[in-house]
Amino acid sequence: MQKKPIYTIGHGSRRADELLELLNKYGIQYLIDVRSVPYSRYHPQFSKNNLQQFLEEHNIRYVFMGDTLGGRPTDPTCYKEGRVDYDIVKTKDFFKTGIERLKAAFAKDLPVAIMCSERNPAECHRTRLIGRVLFDDKISVKHITEKGTLKDQAGVMNEIQSGGLF
Repeated sequence: MQKKPIYTIGHGSRRADELLELLNKYGIQYLIDVRSVPYSRYHPQFSKNNLQQFLEEHNIRYVFMGDTLGGRPTDPTCYKEGRVDYDIVKTKDFFKTGIERLKAAFAKDLPVAIMCSERNPAECHRTRLIGRVLFDDKISVKHITEKGTLKDQAGVMNEIQSGGLF
């Protein structure tokens, strides 16, 4: 039997109930928040405490991992010319710790989704950094798109490369 993939999703402009509907559709029981700052001024329902409470009311466990897998690390050595350098981030112990936790979830066949704010997976570090590392380690990654459909990591990477975004 094939293991469940690690899903990714972005909340974008979705409402919390729309996010919940998609999590339920794909059988996700653990939402891994990889936002560096788990706060949303424009969508307060996605601020850390509000989201955690909402998900727990619907039997989905919220896990914050923005400190290990966030797209804006606090370590200044992760930046080149003011921009995050993913090749540097991949070498950091904090990032490796976060990836190992995801690998452990995959090994246990846990139904998890990595969440960030960007709705389009091609625009987010969950694809460009986390998904690439997992994919390179032969872990299945499926992105829940802005339309609620699935795209695999290879497909999103091909789209990025063909559009000159990578």
